[in-house]
Amino acid sequence: MPEITRSNGATEKTLIDSELTGLIIGSAMVVHSALGPGLLESVYETCLEYELKQLGLFVERQKFLPVNYKSITLDDGLRMDMVVNNLVVIELKCVEKLQPVHDAQLFTYLKLSGIRTGLLINFYTKLLKDGVKRIVC
Repeated sequence: MPEITRSNGATEKTLIDSELTGLIIGSAMVVHSALGPGLLESVYETCLEYELKQLGLFVERQKFLPVNYKSITLDDGLRMDMVVNNLVVIELKCVEKLQPVHDAQLFTYLKLSGIRTGLLINFYTKLLKDGVKRIVC
């Protein structure tokens, strides 16, 4: 397995997707349990980043994703909510119901970034497990 560098500078073997997504979902559940549904997406994003960094994971928030179109590159074309260990894209929502457009948004991020696994997490649910979708590209 390839090695990664954690935020504390240590290197280790890369977590396989299911282990990493399990850690992310568990951390999201901790945040949801503490805060409940109905806050702004940015609040959940900040708190989830904190929880993931406490686990020693490398987290990038609002990561720019360039878009190439013919002969032009839009360097700030898209922003992914979070990328963890350069292996999982997280798209956070706080909406009454996830829509197909949310799946399409995450799938596009995966396709353009070359990252294979994504999590769509909707914090506007009574039980967070009902608001989590794993998408693999």
